[in-house]
Parts: sequence; C-alpha cells; structure tokens
Amino acid sequence: MSHQTEAAYRRTLEWIHSVGRFGMKQGLQRIEALLSLLGNPHRELRYIHIGGTNGKGSVASMVAAVLQESGYRTALYTSPYILAFNNRMSINGRDIDNDRLVDLAGRVRPLVEKISADDRLGPMTEFEVVTALALTYFAVEKPHLVVLEVGLGGRFDATNVVTPLLSVITNISLDHTGVLGGTVAAVAGEKAGIIKAGVPVLTGAAEPEARRVIEQTCREREAPLSYALPSGESAPGGVKSAAGSRKKIVAGGQLINYRGFTRSYRDLFIPLRGLHQVANSTLALASLELLADQGFTFPEEDLRRGLAQTAWPARLEPIGEKPLLLLDGAHNPAAMRALAAALPEHFSYRRLILVVGVMADKDPLMLDHILPLSDTVVLTRPDLPRSAAPAEVAAGLKKRFQGKIVIEERVSRAVDKALALAGPEDAVLVTGSFYTVSEARAARRGLLPHQG
Repeated sequence: MSHQTEAAYRRTLEWIHSVGRFGMKQGLQRIEALLSLLGNPHRELRYIHIGGTNGKGSVASMVAAVLQESGYRTALYTSPYILAFNNRMSINGRDIDNDRLVDLAGRVRPLVEKISADDRLGPMTEFEVVTALALTYFAVEKPHLVVLEVGLGGRFDATNVVTPLLSVITNISLDHTGVLGGTVAAVAGEKAGIIKAGVPVLTGAAEPEARRVIEQTCREREAPLSYALPSGESAPGGVKSAAGSRKKIVAGGQLINYRGFTRSYRDLFIPLRGLHQVANSTLALASLELLADQGFTFPEEDLRRGLAQTAWPARLEPIGEKPLLLLDGAHNPAAMRALAAALPEHFSYRRLILVVGVMADKDPLMLDHILPLSDTVVLTRPDLPRSAAPAEVAAGLKKRFQGKIVIEERVSRAVDKALALAGPEDAVLVTGSFYTVSEARAARRGLLPHQG
C-alpha cells in the first residue's frame, strides 16, 4: 500500500470514529434518510438477520461459512472488529479493501453531514454510518445472501431497516440495561423488534419471560416461530424445534450431534469451544434448514466442511503457549458464566492469571463468574473514552476478591505483565471487552496459534 493510500485510509477511519457514538434520538429515521439519499441499496439484497444478547457473531460466522462452502456468494456484517476495521464487512471471507472503503466513505460523508445538520433528525451515529457503508458495498457486490448481525438491541438498531428471509434471536439476558431496560422482558421486547410481518423467526431463548415476549410478537406479526435448543430442553407445545448436543471435546474444538426439523447430523466438528458454542451451532444449523425452505441447498459434505472451517476469533481463542495465552470477548454476566464453564473443560493449566478491561457502562459484578478460577487479576483499559478506569474497578473488586490485583493502564503492558507473572504451565486469559481483546491481539500479533 502506498503512503498516499495509507494516509487516505487512516483519514477515513478517523472520520468514521469521529461520528457521534450514540445519537441524541432513538429511531431509524437517520439511517433511513441516509439510505434513501444513497438510492436505498439495502432493498436490492436478501438477508438473514441475527440478533440476541450473546452468540450473534458465532452464529453468523457459522452460517456464512456453510453458505460460502456451498457455493453461495456470501456477505457478512459483524461488530465489533477484532483485527482490523475492515473485518466488519466481507464477501466470501475477504474483507473490504482499503481503497473501496475510502471511496465509499468519500461518497457517504457529505450525505452524513447533511443529515446530521438537520435538527429534526439529529446527529448520525458511527454504527449508522458503518451500516450504510456496508449495505452500499454489498449492493454493488451482489451477494446471494447477506448475513447481517444486529449491533445493539434490535428495534432501533441501524440494521433493522432490512426485511430478511429469516430473523434469528439467539438468546436473551441482561446487557446494556441503560439502553435496553432492566428486565429480561424489556430486553426481549427490544430484541424482538427485528421480527417482521410474515417473516420466519428462529430463537434459542430459554428465559420464560423472553419466550413470552417473542411468542407474542410473532403472533401479532403472523411470523412463523421455531426453536433451536440444547437436547433435553423442550419448546412450547405446538412449536417446531431443533436440538443439538455435544458428543465430545476434541483437539481444537468439539464434535456435536444435531437433530433438526427434517435433517439430522452426527459427529459435526466445530472449531469453537464451550457448551454455549454447541447452542450457537444448533442455531446456525437450524437457520440453514429454514433457509433451505426458501431455495438454498447445503450438501452434507459442504455443510461439514463449512462448519469445520469457521473462523471466529476471540472466543476462547488460544494465541500463545508456555504460558498459554487465551482471548475471549465476554462482556456481560451470561457470557462470563459460559466462559467460566468452558475454560477448564478445554484447557489444562496450573494457575490462571486474568487480564481484564471493561467498559464503564458494564457492571463489574459480571467478573464474579470468572474470578474464582484465578488468584491474580491485572486490570487495564482499552484506548477508548468510555472504558472503565482500572482503579475504580479495583476498588470494587477488593471487596469480593482476595487474590492479587495489579493495575496496568495500557492493554499491551497488562498482557506483558501477566505473562511475566505466569509460569510455563500457567494460563493468561484476556477478557472483559472485545476492545480489550482486540488491543491484546494486536500487541501479540505474530504468535502462532496453540493447537490444544
């Protein structure tokens, strides 16, 4: 890349990140206005729309991998990114290149400034702008299907301008309570906002309050509802369901069995760890079955290869050994609980040292799920204004954690410190936020993945 091209790319990212993170008003009016000025590119595409509290990205990546392996030109939109901004929008596993991003941003920027100057609409958010860039890019590339991950909530999320072939709600638990509400029912109401009239819905929601909200919304909008659940859990009477179970843990992941609506598979390999990923793979497989009802075909050999080749970083991901270095983007209580359960199942180590950086809008009590596994915590903060100050997090932890607490403001130094404290048989786990994990991964780039 030339110096001139690199400079233009950096300026583009600086502009994108300078756009207001949260708008003054909730609603879809700004993203709809921007897309209208762009010629409504989103209306030219077909989608599977994936929301929920946790697991959205894992489900999206598995669905996209099988689609691609089955010969479909597949677009994938996810957030946040782990390696580079361009990861957020890809076609057949290839991220948008820098030149295309610069060109698209140059076209979109004056329209964003026009909308943001309109007092009736209010300033646009970064996520709205990025979503518009992605949908415009995809419209030019003309994929067979866009796998579209919801950013936050659902009802007012910028991705909710689309009418998909299938809406997926992975699960419901408390997260972003300041925006989505302080009860499971309230959060479910926001997540169920992606349900469209007559469009099939698939969910893995287990909470009774969440199920009631989703089922009621489906009835109101005449949207056919299906469930995808772990084996042994039952769906409400009369609602069709698929089920998945783990057969065994193997090197690099796990083998699962799947009993679907009309298809069943045994010994499918997924390169993702933890029972929560069994649930996510069950949702992905059920999604593919429901897409098959709309004309897509997935030969079994392609489905197996696609699942096995799924690449989704920062989900209990090993990137170094002796000591073992792990990354996981868990950032809410449910994700921390799943991480704490999966960690000792898949890895052996003598001591665990945590590197933790969280956002200021998160409840540090979520760490109580993982703290009992460790005797040392290195607190840090990603380079974002809304990250929580380590000293403030430490003040709360001291009341609940009897182990050693170390503060290192910069993520790279925090990882170095944890590795220095660890012996060759120990493990270092970086967690608390995808932003923390992203910085840690960048700092350690070049290490070969551990194959355990």
